[in-house]
Amino acid sequence: MKRLSLIIVLLLLIIALITTACGSPADEELIPVTFMLDWVPNTNHTGIFVAEANGYFEEAGLAVEIIQPGEVYPETAVASGTADFGISHQEMITLARADDVPVVSIAAVLQHNTSGFASAADLNVASPADFEGLRYGAWGSPFEAPTLEVLMNCAGGDFSQLEIVNTGWADPLALIAEDQIDMAWIFYGWQGFQAQQQGVDLNVVMMKDYFDCIPDYYTPVVIASEDIIANKPEVVKAFMEALSRGYDFAIQNPGEAAELLLAAVPELVKASQDWLSKYYQADAPRWGEQKESGWQDYADWMVKHGILSAPISVFDAFTNEFLP
Repeated sequence: MKRLSLIIVLLLLIIALITTACGSPADEELIPVTFMLDWVPNTNHTGIFVAEANGYFEEAGLAVEIIQPGEVYPETAVASGTADFGISHQEMITLARADDVPVVSIAAVLQHNTSGFASAADLNVASPADFEGLRYGAWGSPFEAPTLEVLMNCAGGDFSQLEIVNTGWADPLALIAEDQIDMAWIFYGWQGFQAQQQGVDLNVVMMKDYFDCIPDYYTPVVIASEDIIANKPEVVKAFMEALSRGYDFAIQNPGEAAELLLAAVPELVKASQDWLSKYYQADAPRWGEQKESGWQDYADWMVKHGILSAPISVFDAFTNEFLP
């Protein structure tokens, strides 16, 4: 028995020496990666924070720093190399590609557009035709006015009767509650539930109800630069494998995912997460999948309505190559 114990001890010592000499995966140097969000942390970002909390990034060999935008927005930061990856939106990437900005969508966070136009409930807005006479709080994008014009025309309204007020990135719910504006473009999955918790009674005209007027499009999306895709494809692949694990976890476990996100955001996460989780994958075969038609239809719509002066190559604007 003593001899057997001695043999076991010697074997354990040998294993320890081999592990020390070769190094374990945990001892390997992680590759630093910067990931810029598009806004404050919210349920569009749940898979990111799940991947961070559950150690998926580290298991993929990455040390990911998650940052919020400041004076520089994700498209600019990613194109310049200031950030390796970012969160953006199909409309922004389409505009960027038209200006030869080398950014590429590498995953769709949500499969369908969950945004809408919110207004105070006492205004009784039921369709885009009811936008007449309202004050719309704009953040200053070139696609806001054309989108509103098409929606209003499609519903039989008069776009010239809408007042557009540039409010920048001010909180739209606060502006509506304080009667500084009548209407704002929001992500319902976050700000819709935020309004409920703040006691702001809204009517929301959802984009999904007007896809016959404006094509459905991916918003938000995960982006990378052409440079990192060409020169560090292994980093992109590792990043996407970890991120996909994060969103797959959120799809299957919305309650647990919400708890993991609570460290970064307020309590409204739970209701928002339960509503939004079904949109991560929706009718796609896997999280992140993007279709050529989704990009082509929206780009064609932007050209038709003068937002773009010429078509873009949609195959340069997105890729599914790095989805696991």
